[in-house]
Order: sequence, then structure tokens, then C-alpha cells
Amino acid sequence: MHSKLVSFLLPALAFASPMPQAGTGNAPDPGQITIISSSYSGSGCPQGSVSTSTSPDKTVITFGFDQFQTYIGPGTVPADHSKNCQLHLSLKYPGGFQYAVVDATYHGWARLDAGVTGQFITSYFFSQDAAKTSTTKMSVQGGGKLLTGEVYTKQDSIETTATIWSPCGNTGLLNLNNRLSLTASNKTASGELSNDDATVAFTQQLHVAWRACTPGSTGSGGDVIGIGGTPNSDLSFGQ
Repeated sequence: MHSKLVSFLLPALAFASPMPQAGTGNAPDPGQITIISSSYSGSGCPQGSVSTSTSPDKTVITFGFDQFQTYIGPGTVPADHSKNCQLHLSLKYPGGFQYAVVDATYHGWARLDAGVTGQFITSYFFSQDAAKTSTTKMSVQGGGKLLTGEVYTKQDSIETTATIWSPCGNTGLLNLNNRLSLTASNKTASGELSNDDATVAFTQQLHVAWRACTPGSTGSGGDVIGIGGTPNSDLSFGQ
């Protein structure tokens, strides 16, 4: 049983048109999105501090973090209060189609005194059009059960809009920029917020949108790439 459940829902953008079914003329057969490479960068994930594991079908990848922790309180410095880690995923998908999909789950640890606020913000965007982003935000107040520490789960679900698509049959670099931060209302309050792992899934089961490319739509020039829609972030505490 979860000891506490809090949901965060950001305002909806323009909603996608009905999702085509896989195997039709507007969508490829399942399993044709694959993760071909991954990397990471940031103060919360220096080189050598992250482990990765990819599923056999190369549609799900899990990152394990050794140093993605933030601290606040006596003896800490400003650099301890905020850390970021950006995950970079290179995706391959079949020619003749455009897609957008992401489902991400994060696990971590929070121990926060009363007066301490923790935030976990994630932005999703493609390198080809970094100005188009979708962002989820987790915010939690210290005190209560968090005085002794709790495991948490942050679950993000991102849908597409009808106007934001990947290049046609190309390789898109997807970025997930994660930031942890702590603030305190007084200098004696202390806390810790960490992100221990992240699992990113590209599947046909959740928030998938496909469309066939139109003539002249190559993913360059007039085409745009990114993620939009309704970002959901559910936060739960406990086992």
C-alpha cells in the first residue's frame, strides 16, 4: 500500500487526433522503434556514475544513478542544493512514418525536515527543436513521515499533439533533462532528495501517436520534432 499519493497535472495543450492502429497504412507494425544509443551529462551524473540496461527488444531503457543526490542544511554549499542530469536517447524508426511517445518512471529517496521543499522537474525535448518542450513537476513539503525518509515514485506520461512530430524515417535525439532542488525556510532545517533510477519506455501500449509521412515531408525544413500534449506526473510514497 502507498502511504501517500499526490497527483500533479499540468494544463493540457492541443490534444492529438485519434491514434492510428499499428499495422494499418498510418502506423507501422509494433517493435519498429528502437533505442540505438544513450548517453548522459550533468552535475548529478558525472561520467562513470550511471549504469544502463536496455530490454532485449530495445524499447525500454533503465538508468541507475550513483551520485544524483541533493542536500540542504548546516554544512552544505549552494552546489549541493540543486543538481541536474540530462539523458540523451538516439531513436531509430521506420521510413514513411512519424511518431512521438514517452513514458518514464523515476524512483528515489526523500528525507526532509519541516520547512524544506523538494522539487523534481523533468523536461522532454528533441535536439532538432529544443524550443518545443513538455515539462512535468513534482513538489513535496518536508515534515511528517518525511522526517525519517520515504521512498518515492514519480510516473510521467507524455502524449503528442497533432502538430509536433518526429522526422520521417530518421534518427531523433530525445533529451530528458531532470533537475532536483531543495530550498529551506530556515538555516537549521536539513534535507536530502535523490533520484536513484529512471526507466524510459517506448511502447505501443501507452500514449502512442503515428501518422504516415506526406510527400515532401522528410523531417527537415518545415517538419518539426518534439513532444507536447498532456504531461502527467503522479507521485507516490512508500513501498
